[in-house]
Amino acid sequence: MTAIDSNIYESSGVFVVAELAFSAGDLAQVRFVVSPMWQVVTSFRLLSNHTGHTGHSDQAGHADRTSVSPAHRPWIEQVRPRVAAAGLHRGWLAGLIPPAGFCPYFLNPAPTGAAPTLAMELAAVRNASADRIRRDLDHLAHHQGPLDARLRSLHHDPDTRLARLTEEIHTYWELALAPYWARIRAALDTDVFHRAHQVAEHGAGHVLNDLHTAVRWDDGKLHLTRRSRPLSRTAAGPGLLLVPSAFTGPRVPTRVAPPEPPQLVYPARGTASIWTPRPTTGTDALAAVLGRSRTRLLSELDTPASTTQLAHRTGLSPAAVSHYLTALRDAGLVSAHRAGRSVLYARTAAAETLLEAATNA
Repeated sequence: MTAIDSNIYESSGVFVVAELAFSAGDLAQVRFVVSPMWQVVTSFRLLSNHTGHTGHSDQAGHADRTSVSPAHRPWIEQVRPRVAAAGLHRGWLAGLIPPAGFCPYFLNPAPTGAAPTLAMELAAVRNASADRIRRDLDHLAHHQGPLDARLRSLHHDPDTRLARLTEEIHTYWELALAPYWARIRAALDTDVFHRAHQVAEHGAGHVLNDLHTAVRWDDGKLHLTRRSRPLSRTAAGPGLLLVPSAFTGPRVPTRVAPPEPPQLVYPARGTASIWTPRPTTGTDALAAVLGRSRTRLLSELDTPASTTQLAHRTGLSPAAVSHYLTALRDAGLVSAHRAGRSVLYARTAAAETLLEAATNA
């Protein structure tokens, strides 16, 4: 079996239970990774399944749509217009990440550390070999149909086209993920902390059994219900990378491309709370420190917004809002993200902590 045959995104109609054996050395190399690129891939797939823009289908001609949790609808409703306005629903990612089926491996190279930045992962994508890219695109065409002109150009000239692809990924990140990253990252870190604690208390097998209903640990093997050919350790690299995601659907994405360790993406705990509005009452004490207008703006930024939107919500003049936002940004309490002709402002993790402390005081 080739490495590329063992991707969970294959579109065969048969589900099998794959078994990945673990030696003591493999268990010693199991680790958690918080990966921005996996959030890009899983979130774009979730968005595509909800909007139906891409129109890909499986070999039987049926779009295998990922069910959308109601918890994600606030994010989808905010992000979908921005992605459409930027034309990303018809761009590189739309061709590479179909609503179901195989997703090219080169988009998710194995991270070297526990928490790579988006810039680090994009650099790894740009460094993908031409052979890796062409094999992935050939496999994509086999399961999804002929490549469009853009992907054919990537197949023909990977070195030149990769720069354009990574530029689009960065644009998608700024529109869809960066304004929410403080909350997403907090949820992912909390999940990893919880599971690391479980490893210390109960062992790695307990944690592997608790990742997803499609994953089971038994007798030194990881059993994975997957839509592809059986998986063996000889077709995978050593160890295992466990990647929490805020956007996974009912399946468990995997990436198996030796000599790199296999990657298994699972739904992070508590992701529904990412999109739940935070309480903003009882912030008088914070207002005494920051000022009432700045505190009001932080409260309003429960949803990322532009200067114009904030002025409309608060009754402050656009000039005043801009002035206060500049001060808050300089203090590390808000971040700014380009969205077409507008700039979206979002609360940082530090601002979330301040508001939570003031609310619970």
